[in-house]
Amino acid sequence: MPREYRLLSVINPHFPLAPKPVLLCEDTSVIGVPFYLMERRHGFIVRFRVPAQIGEQPELRRRLSETVVDTLVALHAVEIQTTGIVNIGKPEGFVARQVQGWAKRWQRSQTGELSEMDQVIEWLVQRLPPESAPATIVHNDFKLDNIMLAETDPARVVAVLDWEMCSVGDPLIDVGLLLTYWTMQGRRAEHDPNSSLRAVTQGPGWLRRDEIIARYQTQTGRDLSRIAFYETFARFKVAVIIQQIYFRYVQGQTRDQRFRNFDILVRELAQEALQLALQSKI
Repeated sequence: MPREYRLLSVINPHFPLAPKPVLLCEDTSVIGVPFYLMERRHGFIVRFRVPAQIGEQPELRRRLSETVVDTLVALHAVEIQTTGIVNIGKPEGFVARQVQGWAKRWQRSQTGELSEMDQVIEWLVQRLPPESAPATIVHNDFKLDNIMLAETDPARVVAVLDWEMCSVGDPLIDVGLLLTYWTMQGRRAEHDPNSSLRAVTQGPGWLRRDEIIARYQTQTGRDLSRIAFYETFARFKVAVIIQQIYFRYVQGQTRDQRFRNFDILVRELAQEALQLALQSKI
């Protein structure tokens, strides 16, 4: 909580879609843990299904898709040097640290052998991109269900939420994660209507993967020829996050039965990540 409060304090003045923090309380005698308050934004969030505000309207879906990409472009356009935002992280070596860090999380949370994950880690380590592009803010969890939309105009973003993993570094980390959640099939998730792994952006009107890449590339001028690396890493990262939850279930740290088959989701994501890697030309 204190970290997210401090991040929002730095980012909100330069990117108003990040809600303004109001108060930080680190006195645990109040509610038992540190907490913060932020301004309230009014709108709705697209989670497990297409809501009525959007419905079966291809034109609206397309405008919303474009707005999502444009919002990420705007975030990555925020100047980090003169604003002091650069101080929230360490841009040098950012991608390498991400790969190494998530590989270690995988190793600590393993409940069995999964060769696909080992192969993906090796592939990522061998193909780390050069640090040529200027660093930007990296939200690190930029996806549709972290975006709040206006009730009266669903193609207008009123807030971007969940900033606790924000840092500074290679902006294509955000693009890779957006593409991953946008295109995720979630075969096993078909049995769970509330699964975050079942992308709602598969029907008519939503931008396709190639359209997202083209729009971002046109507006930023960045080279996305190595985007397969970032998508592969994103799928790997999501697999590790799910494995960490499954590990807690196996260890008896949670008894929530929703997690009992998460190892199947991890295996699917590992297979998808490896397939992406092997099909790429980088």
